[in-house]
Amino acid sequence: MKIKEKLIELILKLFASITILTTIGIIAVLLFESISFFRSVSIFDFLTDTQWTPLFSEKHFGILALLSGTFLTAAIAIAVALPIGLTIAIYLNMYAPKGFRKTLKPFLEILAAIPTVVYGFFALSIVTPFLQTIYPDLETFNSLSAGIVMGIMIIPFISSLSEDALYAVPKSLKLAAFGMGSTRFQTAFKVMVPAASSGIIVSIILAISRAIGETMIVAIAAGQQAQFTLDPTIPIQTITSYIVQVSSGDAPQGSLEYKTIFAAGLTLFLFTFTLNTISFWIKKKYQEKYE
Repeated sequence: MKIKEKLIELILKLFASITILTTIGIIAVLLFESISFFRSVSIFDFLTDTQWTPLFSEKHFGILALLSGTFLTAAIAIAVALPIGLTIAIYLNMYAPKGFRKTLKPFLEILAAIPTVVYGFFALSIVTPFLQTIYPDLETFNSLSAGIVMGIMIIPFISSLSEDALYAVPKSLKLAAFGMGSTRFQTAFKVMVPAASSGIIVSIILAISRAIGETMIVAIAAGQQAQFTLDPTIPIQTITSYIVQVSSGDAPQGSLEYKTIFAAGLTLFLFTFTLNTISFWIKKKYQEKYE
């Protein structure tokens, strides 16, 4: 019997370690290929040059051009998702009947289950033509429509996680605020939101991380022109869309141009890893506060 239990325990440990081993393997591949890339390209030029043209005859390897596109679309997405998602979370927690809350929340989470390629074509074929009726100079491929649709996609990340954080606030705080004569609006913004601020911040950070790592929406709707710009009306390229472009056969495997995807991927990994670490740290502090 003990042998069976140890065998089961060993199998469970093996399956539990798969994610860790997979992560280690990804990091190892990124580091190995990136080191090979930086033997030919100066890391200083990589971090400071504002042009990214590794597939052109005049080659530049400035990651800032891709970073500006990545953060521009992510910023637009958060600007859309944050007020809508937080408003939904407050409504579900403070105003909505319990039955309606249980019905609406699963429907919101369906937004996160829609394939991102569908969002991409929606941005290109519906949102962009609509925006062009308002801004005639808007390019067909642009970061504005991609960012708006990406914001719609990440609304569930903010609304669901923020609502969970608000729901976790002790009911005694809410009842005490009502007992002192506060309205629902005052209780929501002066008591509940500050008390759940750590959880809300975590949801925002996770949503930003999801937006930075999005691929298909920006690949379809934002274009493939790496430009160091903050203009949302022109085509841009993000790190993820560049990786898709090169991986689809635009550069011979093993060439310096091909190795750029590993350097770009390592940069993206470092940013998302940092954001996830910050969210984990904030969540840990939040849990310790109420234990």
